[in-house]
Amino acid sequence: MKAVNFALAILGGAVAGAAAALLFAPQKGSDTRESIVDFVKSHCPAMKESKLQQLADRISDEIKEAKL
Repeated sequence: MKAVNFALAILGGAVAGAAAALLFAPQKGSDTRESIVDFVKSHCPAMKESKLQQLADRISDEIKEAKL
């Protein structure tokens, strides 16, 4: 289980870093969402498409809320 926790920690850090980068370099929402999907696909190729879309939606929503 330690390897899974470690992998999730790395993924979480990567997602947080990507979200921070997107906050400092704003672009259209659809472009931001595409960037999130591309980033996660390149770093977690085994992630299922449905989970990937859910994650992209959640990150996109959090970015929108942070901008308000």
